Amino acid sequence: MAAWLKHQGVREVLVVPMTRVDWLLTIWGFGWRRVLDRVDDRVKQLQNQSIQATKVTLIGHSSGGVMLRLYLSHEPFQGRLYAGSRRCDRLVTLGSPHQAVRATPLRAMVDRRFPGCHQPEVDYVAVAGQLDLSSEHASAFSRRSATASYRRAADVEDCLGDGLVPVESALLSGARSLIQNDTAHGGFFGDIWYASTQRLEAWWDFVVNGEGSHD
Repeated sequence: MAAWLKHQGVREVLVVPMTRVDWLLTIWGFGWRRVLDRVDDRVKQLQNQSIQATKVTLIGHSSGGVMLRLYLSHEPFQGRLYAGSRRCDRLVTLGSPHQAVRATPLRAMVDRRFPGCHQPEVDYVAVAGQLDLSSEHASAFSRRSATASYRRAADVEDCLGDGLVPVESALLSGARSLIQNDTAHGGFFGDIWYASTQRLEAWWDFVVNGEGSHD
């Protein structure tokens, strides 16, 4: 994804480093803080490298998109005050579980304290995937697990989603919204997902040029 964005002419693209252990630690608040500290380092690095005093676009996949909503806020978290909206003017979330009936405590906290497009100066773009579980694009894992995942998030079994996150959970209230057909949550859920070239090209064009709908 980073290489593709650079090829499109985006001047600087930095990826926040994450290991499996880092991600497992995000079940606790200090794990979120570790991730957000790295986000903050990368954002400041990008601005220091920029010739012009431009603001940064954030892109977060899955729970990463929820974490970045917290990063934008002006309230302290785990002893840190990030106030990311001072440095960032756009947040793009890809298959992020913004709302869920049975959300994890940390995700529920974000939605309670920073509902919808909490920072008015930020352009929020929410991209959701719609995966036909009977199609060749869906993995066997998605076919087995999607129903239970949708029930945890939306409290219904018969809904549309990307194999893990229902569409209604991924579309943040007030954000510019895009629903992509035949799109899985990740490579484990299907052969085409948000970072696949044919989907990446479409949602990036929407981010830059599209008006979209507001939920």
